[in-house]
Amino acid sequence: MSWGTELWDQFDNLEKHTQWGIDILEKYIKFVKERTEIELNYAKQLRNLSKKYQPKKNSKEEEEYRYTACKAFLSTLNEMNDYAGQHEVISENMTSQITVELARYVQELKQERKSHFHDGRKAQQQIETCWKQLESSKRRFERDCREADRAQQYFEKMDADINVTKADVEKARQQAQTRHQMADDSKADYSSYLQKFNHEQHEYYHTHIPNIFQKIQEMEERRIVRIGESVKTYAELDRQVIPIIGKCLDGIVKAAESIDPKNDSQLVVEAYKSGFEPPGDIEFEDYTQPMKRTVSDNSLSNSRGDGKPELKFGGKSKGKLWPFIKKNKSPKQQKEPLSHRFNEFMTSKPKIHCFRSLKRGLSLKLGATPEDFSNLPPEQRRKKLQQKVDELNKEIQKEMDQRDAITKMKDVYLKNPQMGDPASLDHKLAEVSQNIEKLRLEAQKFEAWLAEVEGRLPARSEQSRRQSGLYDTQSAPAVNNCAQDRESPDGSYTEEQSQESEVKVLATDFDDEFDDEEPLPAIGTCKALYTFEGQNEGTISVVEGETLYVIEEDKGDGWTRIRRNEDEEGYVPTSYVEVYLDKNAKGAKTYI
Repeated sequence: MSWGTELWDQFDNLEKHTQWGIDILEKYIKFVKERTEIELNYAKQLRNLSKKYQPKKNSKEEEEYRYTACKAFLSTLNEMNDYAGQHEVISENMTSQITVELARYVQELKQERKSHFHDGRKAQQQIETCWKQLESSKRRFERDCREADRAQQYFEKMDADINVTKADVEKARQQAQTRHQMADDSKADYSSYLQKFNHEQHEYYHTHIPNIFQKIQEMEERRIVRIGESVKTYAELDRQVIPIIGKCLDGIVKAAESIDPKNDSQLVVEAYKSGFEPPGDIEFEDYTQPMKRTVSDNSLSNSRGDGKPELKFGGKSKGKLWPFIKKNKSPKQQKEPLSHRFNEFMTSKPKIHCFRSLKRGLSLKLGATPEDFSNLPPEQRRKKLQQKVDELNKEIQKEMDQRDAITKMKDVYLKNPQMGDPASLDHKLAEVSQNIEKLRLEAQKFEAWLAEVEGRLPARSEQSRRQSGLYDTQSAPAVNNCAQDRESPDGSYTEEQSQESEVKVLATDFDDEFDDEEPLPAIGTCKALYTFEGQNEGTISVVEGETLYVIEEDKGDGWTRIRRNEDEEGYVPTSYVEVYLDKNAKGAKTYI
């Protein structure tokens, strides 16, 4: 079956058919291109979806992903990200292996088709030219024959007429002969063109057109084969990523199977364990004998002179109630001198400076997190401090590695001066050493806090009793020592929940009193050893080398109160300054 023999007279239809084939190919290319766009958009949406639900760095949400259920969800998000990547691979492969290749092939196909039909039209023009020449010679031969017949009839008529001269008859005879000669020549030309046309027509229908149509047929068949191969490639490109997609889905299933509810429950215990023990039983208070009333150990009027000075976190703790249990508020009695003194302490103005400390500590607690994490329960505070110590040790190790590298480079420069100037590294080496010293001081500070917390976990230490003893009913001297028992500017404030609510009320009542208090006198000067950024309320920023006034020395909490001018004062870490106290100041001592 050949188009050249079967479709010898369907040149125009073949031209339309081959153009339709190219249109089909371009339509398929457009289809694949739109599929690649869909794959890209789908992959983009999957990536955005995965990114949307990813935990934010350095946030509380990131800490929640310690749980196995959250880890499984995070693994699902990561697998979906890889899943999206496979759809991007599909898009890229379809673009490179189908769209680009077929677009190039379409251009080649158009050029080939144009060449074949150009040859066909050239052959058509050739046969049409021969046909026109044949028709022209035929018409000329017919015309010459008619002219020869008319000339012959005219000669015979002149020859039969006796009135016509002999010269006229001879002229008519010669004219008839000329016309007959022209007719013979036209006949010969017509015969020659007829033979030529027949030959050209035979060549056209049996050689040229079959060859051209055969090439067009082969071109069209190659186009069909190419479409088939592209459709197969289209499927194979999808099939290639199925194993990887399957692995992504297997990863999601594996993540689901890795969920461990017992482990998550244990993590909840570690995350929220306070380290406290449940409160003990509340003792019975007998109100039937007013004159011989036994004061409860957990009442507000409890004195440290009743033989129970030690307050511990044990099961029989009398000094600290559980946070969600309200304190037993007994009716005020006329004969409770300690409670009465406590109330006087709360309303007396000479001791407002105690509440200045309380107000500052409370505001810091409600604001930024204290540096020593004293706002957390013991167990949680220990974990945070341990984490901070580990981070500082890592930073110290990193700085030490950098120092070793600089030292080695300096040794190389000393041995090979042409490689560099050893003195150029001295500034960097000094800077790294200073950073190491700063980090070590910081680490020592957190290690001290950590050791203190670890010592408190089995039972409450004396420091804990000192802080929580603010609201225990004490003697007047114990109350007067409130200024020395203040918390640090970071907000290391560990009173009970009910006590904090009392402090809020008192701080509000005395807001106006605080603003009117006279500024404290300077007891010495200090020089800043390092730069400190005072970001928390109650602290002040200092620059290395700056000299300031000391208005309150370190009371054992690691903070020194300083003043720059009348409007700027606050606390800085004692380790960040070198203090020179005035010897004439009461109780002053010089230390570094």
